[in-house]
Amino acid sequence: MLARVHAAQIVGLKADIIDVEVDVGKGLHSFTVVGLPDKAVEEARDRISAAIKNSGFKSPQKGNKKVIVSLAPADIKKEGAAFDLAIALGFLIANGDIVFKTEGKLFLGELSLSGELRPIKGTLLLVKEALKKGFKEIYLPLDNVAEATLIRGITVYGASNLTAVLDHLNERPVPGEKVKPKLLPAPELVVEEEKVAPLFDFSEVRGQATGKRGLEIAAAGGHNVAMSGPPGTGKTMLAKAFAGILPPLAFEEIIETTGIHSAAGALADTLITISPFRAPHHTASYVSLVGGGAWPKPGEITLAHRGVLFLDEFPEFEKRVIEALRQPLEDKIISVARAKSSVTFPANFILIAAMNPCPCGYKGHKERECICSPAALSRYERKISGPIIDRIDVWLNVPQVDPKKLSDYSTEEESSLKIRERVAGARKIQEKRFKTAGLPIKTNSEMTVKDLRHLAPLTPTLTDLLNDSARRLDLSARAYHRVIKLARTIADLALAENIAEPHLLEALQYRPRK
Repeated sequence: MLARVHAAQIVGLKADIIDVEVDVGKGLHSFTVVGLPDKAVEEARDRISAAIKNSGFKSPQKGNKKVIVSLAPADIKKEGAAFDLAIALGFLIANGDIVFKTEGKLFLGELSLSGELRPIKGTLLLVKEALKKGFKEIYLPLDNVAEATLIRGITVYGASNLTAVLDHLNERPVPGEKVKPKLLPAPELVVEEEKVAPLFDFSEVRGQATGKRGLEIAAAGGHNVAMSGPPGTGKTMLAKAFAGILPPLAFEEIIETTGIHSAAGALADTLITISPFRAPHHTASYVSLVGGGAWPKPGEITLAHRGVLFLDEFPEFEKRVIEALRQPLEDKIISVARAKSSVTFPANFILIAAMNPCPCGYKGHKERECICSPAALSRYERKISGPIIDRIDVWLNVPQVDPKKLSDYSTEEESSLKIRERVAGARKIQEKRFKTAGLPIKTNSEMTVKDLRHLAPLTPTLTDLLNDSARRLDLSARAYHRVIKLARTIADLALAENIAEPHLLEALQYRPRK
């Protein structure tokens, strides 16, 4: 007898619906899984056999039966244990143990030997794809239910074990047994703004007014930042406080970021409602940051999507890792090409790079002498290429703080909450401007050269000022336009309708000096 049920899997960030066909026929005992299964899928036959036996049915291992499980399409590699539930149900239908209509239903979940359902990765993206393909119901482990109910328009059923799913679906009750309770549809998850205190508050950072101002502008317009200064001046503290001044994620962004983290197996909580903050160590491998593998998976760059990627000790990262940032910083995506497949991951993040001015850290220090040789200084500076420098809008010098300021608590520093309110106000202005213009972007940093002409116009006087400054600073075409974007953000923070001379001059001050 032949049975057909439906499952799904994640490859990279792409969800694929997989048809699970099970045929049970006469012959010497065998249990075969075909359709490019990996080791985890092949081992499903033993997990499923034990789970079915411990759920009160006859094990597929008993008797002379030839069981063939086909996972289609056959040309897509199948990996993971998410097919267990679908294969178990397909066998029970094909073996004549249960009867139910399988159309419009999707089954996901890993089975333990006792029949318990264990959670899987990428639930949100799988449910989203199921809805797109017209499925009406989805059955999955209880631990994945909250994430799944973010997608509206599909009925989600959570179950703790195989028996609960069978009791709900089976249309062939056992004679003499009482009617078993049915599963209840999971209610839609209500997303509320999460009130999370920042890891560090800007009020805890003494001094560094220029650094705080630059980070506020970067948060308001989604601009990339580089901070340079001697060790111990507060660069890392400022970067960690930066996450606390970003506005909360919109509902669409919550779904997007939660789906990415779920697919990567990096989802610590049910949902991601605040901007992600990723801070990989400078010894992290190329693949862990960029993403990849035989079957490409997202790396730290993609996990920082809609949030912050903090790279401390920036020049100490592998040269090819730094250069790999070129595409995501410009196009907001990263393409990972391998022999077996090619995947494009989203990568719309704010880069915060922190570095010392030299390998020893004391170049230009007022009191300590730099011990770096000219050759060491040259190698250090060459680690960051011109194209990367061009793609960073705000360059900040974070100098040594006067000890008197560190112990002076008579003046209160501005809190992250107040700065966040100004950032949110500037973001709303940008959102309204882009919505009126019919553009699918949210921050000034995402504007194209064509957009600048209409949304960030300069007067003839300001144009002459910018052209003269560009010649003096030897700005590239890319840096030239990034100065205009930065000036537009400064104007938005000042609630100004148009870019004025002070806004443009301040934007020019954030370009690196040669």
